[in-house]
Amino acid sequence: MSAFHYVSDAASLNALVAQYQQSKILVLDTEFVRTRTYYAKLGLIQAYDGHTLALIDPVALPDLSQFWALLDDPNIIKLVHSCSEDLEVFAHYGQCQPSPLFDSQIAASLCGMGHGVGYAKLVETCLGEVIDKGESRTDWMRRPLSEAQLTYAANDVLFLYQLYPQLEAKLSAQGRLTWLYEEGQRMTEGRLAAPDLDTAYLKVKNAFQLNEIQLAYLKVLAKWRLEKALARDLALGFVIKDHGLIALAKKQPKSIAELMKLNDLTEQEKRIHGKEILRIMQTADLVNLPELVDVLALKSGYKSAFKSIKTCLAELCEHHEVPQEMLASKRHIHEYLQWRWDNQQGDLPTVLCGWRGELAAQSLAKLEL
Repeated sequence: MSAFHYVSDAASLNALVAQYQQSKILVLDTEFVRTRTYYAKLGLIQAYDGHTLALIDPVALPDLSQFWALLDDPNIIKLVHSCSEDLEVFAHYGQCQPSPLFDSQIAASLCGMGHGVGYAKLVETCLGEVIDKGESRTDWMRRPLSEAQLTYAANDVLFLYQLYPQLEAKLSAQGRLTWLYEEGQRMTEGRLAAPDLDTAYLKVKNAFQLNEIQLAYLKVLAKWRLEKALARDLALGFVIKDHGLIALAKKQPKSIAELMKLNDLTEQEKRIHGKEILRIMQTADLVNLPELVDVLALKSGYKSAFKSIKTCLAELCEHHEVPQEMLASKRHIHEYLQWRWDNQQGDLPTVLCGWRGELAAQSLAKLEL
């Protein structure tokens, strides 16, 4: 069993932070619960500097501002594994993002150990240790946490600290350590921005099916739903599901009687939100209509252009021994193709930035799309 220090009072936290401020590396992980809420409920923070492994209780410690300040310290490397959800937690609870950031899953991918390798598999491969994942589905908001739960949480940072030297050495030998930190910076960009209410409709599934007038209704409905979700800390689907918003935008009910006939809304949604939905729909701007949602995959020539880009990137990945998912995901390929078809207007696509651009820019520029 790993030795850990359970931190649940301000004095212990202050002493811990003072120690961590002297560290060169700080391993971080979080345990949280997300069922019906918009934001994850933070149940535990694990941290380890190679000397003190701390399990910090955010339920008992509502003010963690001193700890969050560590994440902004440029002199401390923040070591994490597959951290996208942790970054959400840091943004919401700490209004901060860790920098510089070393993600061991990305490190493993960049140095040829496989893409998307899980923590337990990486630990077993590199250290020969087998981790018990039996507590991964636990309720981290429950108190007290059991010894088994705390040990499980502690192991998530204990072995990560031991993985770091191997991964760092491999990346340095391949000249890819700068790539790793570049990825860390890219992952944290924009995460502190508030959700954009006015573009929420663009994230509603099947919005591309709607005409301009229907989109005007969807725009106000999606904004209203997001405001409601944020105010009540509810997942969007627990306010109204996407297909319900699409149905409202298409049918445009003008009365409670018409709204009650919609099969795409649950009886509960109609009862709780019916009158408010009708009021919100009356605020739709039917003069300054939104543009149609542009779906790249429906355009003429899309399939052949996509295939050309993907083939080009696959050859580059084989030559440079980089996983294709790492160099360019489907979303990145779409982003690049849209940029090319828009006469290279707007922001430079991800696949042309940084280390990706060094590998791919010249080859992609030669493609006839």
